[in-house]
Amino acid sequence: MALITIFTPTYNRRKLIEKLYQSLLSQTEKNFEWLVVDDGSTDDTEKYFTQLLSKHQPFHIRYIKQKNGGKHRAINNGVKKATGELFFIVDSDDYLTENAIDKTNQWVATLDDSREWAGISGLKGYSKDSVVGQRSEATYIDAKNSERRKYNLLGDKAEVYFTEVLKNHPFPEIPGENFISEEIVWNAIARDGYYLRWFNEIIYICDYLDGGLTKDNSKDRNNPQGRLLWAKGQLETFPNSWRERFLAIGIYRHAVNDTESISETATKLGTSKISVLIATLLLSLYNFFSK
Repeated sequence: MALITIFTPTYNRRKLIEKLYQSLLSQTEKNFEWLVVDDGSTDDTEKYFTQLLSKHQPFHIRYIKQKNGGKHRAINNGVKKATGELFFIVDSDDYLTENAIDKTNQWVATLDDSREWAGISGLKGYSKDSVVGQRSEATYIDAKNSERRKYNLLGDKAEVYFTEVLKNHPFPEIPGENFISEEIVWNAIARDGYYLRWFNEIIYICDYLDGGLTKDNSKDRNNPQGRLLWAKGQLETFPNSWRERFLAIGIYRHAVNDTESISETATKLGTSKISVLIATLLLSLYNFFSK
């Protein structure tokens, strides 16, 4: 049975993280560690964990505080410090079903030598009965992260990666930028030939809010180099998908619309000016009709 690192990056979530802690106490299988990287919180998060660590716990808890640098830097730090064979990112305002660790171990045990495995993934839900995103009718599907549309696996999922795979695929850290899309790493792992076994059970509960693709555009505008890396990664991952390519171009263009010309965008992405114009128009129409 593999040791699992439940990893929680947190920033000023003292009032919310108790629910996650209680869900970990309720796990039917306790073979895990809880590793928390505090990304420079200014609330009582540190005091909360000092109190937890002063008491006996049924599982190992480690708390690390770092200078504020964004979730991706917290993940990189956590992967370096993790002792588990598996790495399960659980955000501080979410929580797990009571059998999440048990189910994770059961599904990891089904992996064979037929593929290069990045890990496994269950479903996220608004509740134990209401799924976030798409749900396949199959008991499980073996697919790369880049094949999710093909297999009706879109939407947030509860991925559990092998720690060693993540160590070999760290998040880029760009000076002066504090946000980068996790998809950069997930699709890099897919391009290297790794699969996940996506199983059809809810193990993770979250308060998930849908919105337009550029609803929160401040992160993109404040982190343009990170968004450029994401867009280039999408173009490399989906060379034959006009949909994914136009989305990547349009979203990047939206991020830099006020700071660079269409010609500059086209040059950086290795595409034509007409492609940039079409992608920008299509994204605008998508966001207009998704309101």
